[in-house]
Amino acid sequence: MLSYEEALRQLLSAAEPVGKVGRIASHLAVGRVLAETAISPIAVPPADNSAMDGYAIRTAEVARKPLPVSQRIPAGASPSFLQAGTAARIFTGAPIPFGADAVVMQEKVQLHDSGIVIEQSPQRGENIRRAGEDISAGSPVVSAGVRLSPAALGLLASVGIAEVKVYSRLRVAVFFTGNELVTPGEQLRPGTIYNSNRHVLYGLLGELGCEVSDFGVVPDSFEATRDALRRASVGHDLVLTCGGVSVGEEDHVKEAVLAEGALDTWKIAIKPGKPFAFGRVCETPFIGLPGNPVSSFVTFLMLAKPYICKRQGITDCTPKSFRVTANFSWPRAAQVREFLRVRANDVGTLDLFAKQGSGVLTSCAWATGLVDNPPGQVIQPGDMVRYIPFA
Repeated sequence: MLSYEEALRQLLSAAEPVGKVGRIASHLAVGRVLAETAISPIAVPPADNSAMDGYAIRTAEVARKPLPVSQRIPAGASPSFLQAGTAARIFTGAPIPFGADAVVMQEKVQLHDSGIVIEQSPQRGENIRRAGEDISAGSPVVSAGVRLSPAALGLLASVGIAEVKVYSRLRVAVFFTGNELVTPGEQLRPGTIYNSNRHVLYGLLGELGCEVSDFGVVPDSFEATRDALRRASVGHDLVLTCGGVSVGEEDHVKEAVLAEGALDTWKIAIKPGKPFAFGRVCETPFIGLPGNPVSSFVTFLMLAKPYICKRQGITDCTPKSFRVTANFSWPRAAQVREFLRVRANDVGTLDLFAKQGSGVLTSCAWATGLVDNPPGQVIQPGDMVRYIPFA
């Protein structure tokens, strides 16, 4: 069996970004992956402006009492030169008048009929946001290969970028194997179960911005599986299946994939999720996830998601982890790498879900992440563990 690192390396080395790119309005680009670095055409802020409501002054004239107010400068106004021996009433975000070198907060000023008296002498530059302090003209604001967040869209808008070049969405064909699977809303028959994996994978792929084509539930037969693989490979960037990748008599995905393409990866030394497959169907890349709900969930996050992200053009795809204190014991050291479902608690440590079986989907809904536990490693309360948050 391949180690997790070897399997991930193999997937990422084969993950070529989709070639198609297009331009879309920046306010519609949340979740899309930027195909070229966005460069700011302007400085932000474009001019020195006030960080406070208060009074723009010359610090050398603070000793004068009082200072008459010569002008009022709201945000969006174009101020006049600050006359010597005067102050300007100014509001947050308003441009600093030429001649002023500080802004005094209004709370530190006494108002008189003849002007203002400053209670505490300010420093030069106090409460002034300088031009280009946030962004300088010609500097990169968002790099290529980044998935655009709402904050990133706001950043693009702040420099006036109305359109961005993004990678096309990854087109993913999915289907599920198993005569026992029933779609929610239908009547359960003896020996059948509801197909929870369909909803999980739809959600996971949707969060990644994929275009999903659903080929439904495929009967447990070699010919049906082979036919579904062949049809799914047409017009898609990835074929993703769930179930049928183990070695039972009713598991036909391996042989069907070999009949229509090739397999590069088969079985990973992890728990849950050992029966994970990667290869191609015709010329379309293929990923086969295990059928057990937790195994499917974990292998998607740890293997399929990094692969999909790189195909989308994202440059940093490996799962991020942090060293966190365990608030649980795990006395059963396994021979393979384990991914345990845990939840971050209010005191900053990790709690373990009591049932870690590969069919206990409750553990995934309850958890906030996974503990990546090496082979042969037991865990005691207080030990530092490697935590991979779902976020």
